[in-house]
Amino acid sequence: MIRLKRAYDPVSPSDGTRVLVDRIWPRGLSKAKVKIDAWMGDLGPSTALRTWFAHDPAKWSEFRARYIEELAAKRPLLDQLTPRARAGTLTLVYGARDPLHNQAVVIKEVLEGAGRASRPRRVRRRGRGHR
Repeated sequence: MIRLKRAYDPVSPSDGTRVLVDRIWPRGLSKAKVKIDAWMGDLGPSTALRTWFAHDPAKWSEFRARYIEELAAKRPLLDQLTPRARAGTLTLVYGARDPLHNQAVVIKEVLEGAGRASRPRRVRRRGRGHR
């Protein structure tokens, strides 16, 4: 089971394995307060995408599509989360204020198969003389 939880919300025993999926550590929180089992900052959206999105719900659909593309290149990191979710409760921890429009929502969709982040396809390039 995969759950989502804001880093600023109280920790609960029912959270199971807690993984922070933000590229940047949540402001004002100590490691002791967040109580995470792993920090997968590289799973977060790129700085360019995060800055462009700026947590604007009007940009959500485009953010989601672009982020799914980024996640396709991060499949090995996603694959590390799958066994944790199968073994029990996996809580994806995020810092954003909006519980509906943040990267943890997209990561959960991808892990559950609703969003697709398949491995990038290799493009076959032909020699110069072939068309």
